[in-house]
Amino acid sequence: MTNTTSETSPDAPQGAISDFGIDTTSQSTGEAVRDYVARLRGGELGSLPALLGVVVLLIVFSSLADTFLTLGNIANLLAQGASVVIIAMGLVFVLLLGEIDLSAGTASGVTASVMALHLVKGGNLLGGMGDTVFYLFCALLALGAVLAALMRIWAGTAMSLVALGIAAFGVPANPWVEMLLAVCVGTAIGCITGFLVARVGIPSFVVTLALFLAWGGVILQFIGEGGTLGLRDDVIFNVANGNLSTAGSWALFVIAAGGYAAVVLGRHFSRLRRGLVASPTPIVLIKVGIVLVLGAVATYALTLNRSKSDLVVITGVPFVVPIVLVLLVIGTFVLERTRYGRHVYAVGGNQEAARRAGINVAQIRMSVFVIASTMAAIGAIVYSSKVGSVDPNAGGGNTLLMAVGAAVIGGTSLFGGKGKLRDAVIGGAVLAIIQNGMGLLDQPAAVVFIVTGLVLLLAASVDALSRRRAASAVR
Repeated sequence: MTNTTSETSPDAPQGAISDFGIDTTSQSTGEAVRDYVARLRGGELGSLPALLGVVVLLIVFSSLADTFLTLGNIANLLAQGASVVIIAMGLVFVLLLGEIDLSAGTASGVTASVMALHLVKGGNLLGGMGDTVFYLFCALLALGAVLAALMRIWAGTAMSLVALGIAAFGVPANPWVEMLLAVCVGTAIGCITGFLVARVGIPSFVVTLALFLAWGGVILQFIGEGGTLGLRDDVIFNVANGNLSTAGSWALFVIAAGGYAAVVLGRHFSRLRRGLVASPTPIVLIKVGIVLVLGAVATYALTLNRSKSDLVVITGVPFVVPIVLVLLVIGTFVLERTRYGRHVYAVGGNQEAARRAGINVAQIRMSVFVIASTMAAIGAIVYSSKVGSVDPNAGGGNTLLMAVGAAVIGGTSLFGGKGKLRDAVIGGAVLAIIQNGMGLLDQPAAVVFIVTGLVLLLAASVDALSRRRAASAVR
């Protein structure tokens, strides 16, 4: 029998240490910095370009527009960008597989129109839609439930049936019911989209382009050309326009920042105790410190009165902030800490290898479209709350382009297999700052579109070049 030892032979090649000793080899602060720089040179840029873009844009617009960094504008900026960020977070799941969902925008419009119609008609969708359209709508919800069951996506089945029950039984109008109905309708739409892509085998570009047009027609059918459905309800209005109390704002800071610090530091020191590789403690402490300081400063600023009138007091963190944070935390946990998340990355990296490893590729492909449409429905609720109504253009225009652009600008690859949910938040911040800053400078829509398009083109170019650099480094 041959004895083994944990000590590395002096004659062993250096590659053996890098290949097999990575889990037990610690780094100093200097080594970690040099390793990070080496990864940047190798094309692993992540969200760094987008973060630098945020900093540059903040400096530029704050110097050109006196009102850009006012408290009122900052709070408005958060509400403006929230809907796009939420839709973009859902699209990250689709993009990780190298797929695309061109129907996410108009699908969100369908969910918003159903929500508004149910509210305006007092829960009577049959009277609001007419017999034929109502029965077709119910059939669509039932189809979503059946298709999800065939693929064993039970959450999709359950939520589609909830939407069907609310519609069929005429549940009385209630703001919470309306929002639940919108989210569940979004899930049903995702079940249909995902099934056509994953099981029928139609390319996602073709399916979602066709549904982009179809859902636009559905919105027109529900609302009517030139019509508008008002959302005169305080609960729905406050989703995007309301604010936490001062105490609630600081409670949010303690929960969010404190939770982040506890998770990061707990994981770090746990790895150190087990003798596993971990980032240098000073770097981890600096990261946590930055988050705590920025969070505390932002919370303090938003708890100050930002009203321009002496008769009205407006304070507190906007409700959209905890909404986005909750979705970000849940989505990040799902992608990075669950078996499902690992399967998503595996399928995005190499579908054939994932299939050979025993992963149900079709189920994973369908599920990401379910998630994307569900998130699109949540984004529709936020946007409809912000504008206070739903019209035939809901979810159309540049909604989808902005959402995809947010994910890509933040660092999610269009080629699949690379990206994080936070990319959507960072990229959404870039787009929101551009639109808000350009508006304050009284720039025409043409200039805003040109600048936004160039930023998206630059982000896509960086993604393509970084992947090429990384591929050449491997060789």
